[in-house]
Amino acid sequence: MESIGSLNLSLNRDPPEAGGRFNIPAERNMADKVAEQIAALKDEDWAIREEAARLLGQFNDPRAVGPLVALLRDQDRSVREAAGEALRAIGAPAVEPLGICLTEGELAVQEAASAVLATIADERVLAPLLSALKSPDWIVRMHAARALGRVKSAETMHALIPLLQDKVKAVREEAATALAAIGDAAISCLVRALEHEDWLVRLHAVESLGKTRSPRAVEPLLSALFNDHDSAVREDAVRALGDIGDAQAVDHLYVAMREPGLRTVAVEALGRIGNPRAVPVLIDIVTGAAPPETTRTAAGCGDQWNEELITQGAAVRALGLIGDDRAIPSLVAALSPTHTRAEAAAALTKFGSKVVPALISLLNESPDENIRFHVRETLTLIGWRPRQISVSRL
Repeated sequence: MESIGSLNLSLNRDPPEAGGRFNIPAERNMADKVAEQIAALKDEDWAIREEAARLLGQFNDPRAVGPLVALLRDQDRSVREAAGEALRAIGAPAVEPLGICLTEGELAVQEAASAVLATIADERVLAPLLSALKSPDWIVRMHAARALGRVKSAETMHALIPLLQDKVKAVREEAATALAAIGDAAISCLVRALEHEDWLVRLHAVESLGKTRSPRAVEPLLSALFNDHDSAVREDAVRALGDIGDAQAVDHLYVAMREPGLRTVAVEALGRIGNPRAVPVLIDIVTGAAPPETTRTAAGCGDQWNEELITQGAAVRALGLIGDDRAIPSLVAALSPTHTRAEAAAALTKFGSKVVPALISLLNESPDENIRFHVRETLTLIGWRPRQISVSRL
């Protein structure tokens, strides 16, 4: 028979869960789950290791960092990838251990570690990332450059500049993006790169200056536009000016439009800048009122197509981007030529209900079913429904 004292003790206990088990604190339960999955990382079955790594990423427990880093050496690719994703999810606690991996001899481990650091790196791993820029493995160089773009330290500029002439395009592009991410502090370094003898360095320096979106980059880009002897560099200078979007470039782009190879990209840049001063010039291009002195046959488009037809389409898109009401009549007229019809329809949607009267008139008057199709589609996109249109023909 149970004594009264023992009965009282049993009554004071927490009630058991279903199945007869007592409640376990949540922290202890989670600790047990983490330990269980860490142990599973050593299982012989690759599927169990992969699932364990995935779960550890969800648990987001720093204790899993070491075992997950060790898993970057796993023979199974899916396991390695799961470990990398888990380390990304854990984030900051994984940064320094991954930085140590960059100094190890096994390139596959360096690749995996640099890929994760590309998304979670911070200043604690500046030194190993700078060393990784010199890796013989282009994948490591690429990810290291991307990671340094995330860190955005001015200390890395001089190490990134040589990568603008890397033999691998992806590495060059990541270096240019990283330099742009550093911002104004990198502009002086990039301007000096515009004088480099290698055209690839100048090209990517131009791209990087455009990505900074800094007004300080406009003047050096204009210098490259009018002085560089390489056409690809000049063309990218125009694009970079469009990316920056500073109105001080507008008049200079009018000049660039005189060169056949730059005319279309200059028009596109005017659209991205979005300054209303460009509207009359763009309208003249769309209507053919100011044809260029010379134009070239568009490559791959047959003798009936020339670059000016492509430029007209670009001018239509630019007018849509600027959104000035003065462009509406010209854009409606641009629905008639086949080479500007689709672009004009898309551009007119940006103006909303303002274009409805002109479109209804065209819908009534045009015998061309293709034009009327685009008109109806444009009216639909701006929210106008057929039942709202009082016309004699639909």
